[in-house]
Amino acid sequence: MKILLIEYRDMKHPLAGGAEIVLYEVFRRIVAMGHQVDYLCNSFDGGAAEEIQAGIRIFRRGRQSYFNYLVPWVYKTELRANRYDLIIEGIDKIPFYLPLFEKNTPIMAIVPHLFGSTVFQEVSLLPATYVYLLERGVAHAYRHCMFSLLSKSTQVDLVARGIPIDQTRVIHPGFSHEDYPAPTVKPPRVRPTFIYVGRIKKYKGIQQGIQAVAKLKAQHPDVLFQIVGAGDYLEPLRKLTKELGVEHNVEFTGKISHERKIQLMQQADVLIYPSPKEGWGLSVLEANSCGTVVVASNSPGLNEAVQDGKTGFLIPHGDVDAMVSRLNQLFGDPALYAQMRTQGLEWVKTFTWDKAAHETLELMEETVRRREM
Repeated sequence: MKILLIEYRDMKHPLAGGAEIVLYEVFRRIVAMGHQVDYLCNSFDGGAAEEIQAGIRIFRRGRQSYFNYLVPWVYKTELRANRYDLIIEGIDKIPFYLPLFEKNTPIMAIVPHLFGSTVFQEVSLLPATYVYLLERGVAHAYRHCMFSLLSKSTQVDLVARGIPIDQTRVIHPGFSHEDYPAPTVKPPRVRPTFIYVGRIKKYKGIQQGIQAVAKLKAQHPDVLFQIVGAGDYLEPLRKLTKELGVEHNVEFTGKISHERKIQLMQQADVLIYPSPKEGWGLSVLEANSCGTVVVASNSPGLNEAVQDGKTGFLIPHGDVDAMVSRLNQLFGDPALYAQMRTQGLEWVKTFTWDKAAHETLELMEETVRRREM
């Protein structure tokens, strides 16, 4: 098949995250199976207008702030002539609404999650309302499309919005086990340490980890919280560490190499992920693969990536006291920690990218067949 994939960013974008990893890992395997994949995304400083990544032909056009408006024009003037067998739209920010502009080619959507009301926790009222309202039209505009969803939580959300359940498939992401190895024995602890790895965004709840540090200091004066990543909420977090007097207990690493990221994950006692909503929570599996236990919000997506009481603990979102309690429990019970570490290593083995790619291809073929009927 000739496939057009449309997403805001590609793997080389400075702000690429979990959604881009999923698309890259799945579609490079689909290319290896003999299919052609063109990938339309927005540009960034230093990024070539066109290039090949793992057999995927990348087209970068425009900037993220107006990319959703540019997509129909680029498709009409540059890409429609390629006569694609299938268009796949990644819906994890503002929808592109391709079904309104293309009536002859079957369209499939890949949805990590929709923001819903959580967008109001991330940005100010006007842009939040803009995103919220654009999401409200998904059920109508995409009513004839098939949907690939990363989690059952997202499936429940879309069905509640009006998408028929038989047009949805839950396809869990795979995992690159070889890229996140675990030492045979947990590295010796220098100080009680927990870590966050991901984009530095307001809605991710990282501030709850800083608040937990302030409470943990009474029992663990040398506790360390490492915040790994980059994003637009960095300065407010720095300000909060000063206000709470925990500058010496919080480390902002910025964006680091993959090798350093693995090292920090292996050494940390716990990875925290206090987000109110995720498509899946890839960092959770990365931590488990590195031999590190997780404490995460009992939120959509995360409550499927974490086996509560086995590979980590789920806590009520926003409950800093519950986070502190679970961190203290894991810091102070080596036997429990060792058991959960082992269970996490076994859990992550059940996810593979080959499985995710084959399930995605099956859904793509079903999408085309349905259109031909």
